[in-house]
Amino acid sequence: MIIVAGSLYVDPDGRDAYLASCLDTVRQARSAPGCVDFAISPDPIEPGRVNVYERWESDERLLAFRGSGPSEEQTVAIRGAEVHRYRISAVEAP
Repeated sequence: MIIVAGSLYVDPDGRDAYLASCLDTVRQARSAPGCVDFAISPDPIEPGRVNVYERWESDERLLAFRGSGPSEEQTVAIRGAEVHRYRISAVEAP
């Protein structure tokens, strides 16, 4: 299991537009083979922060979906990022 999680930072005044530009990506990811979950959401405290959370069955499935990455419009809007990939060896109930 692969988890990709972290935060993106965008201009606070442009965050709603950035999130709207991600809707198709979220829909495509959730229907992609190997995607367990995919979410991009506004942070409730920091106005310029966008939280990212993805779960994939494997690296291969993740990379197949990634393709060329975010659109140029999305890339330009991102002012900073702290996103990491985690390899999970076991899943247990909390």
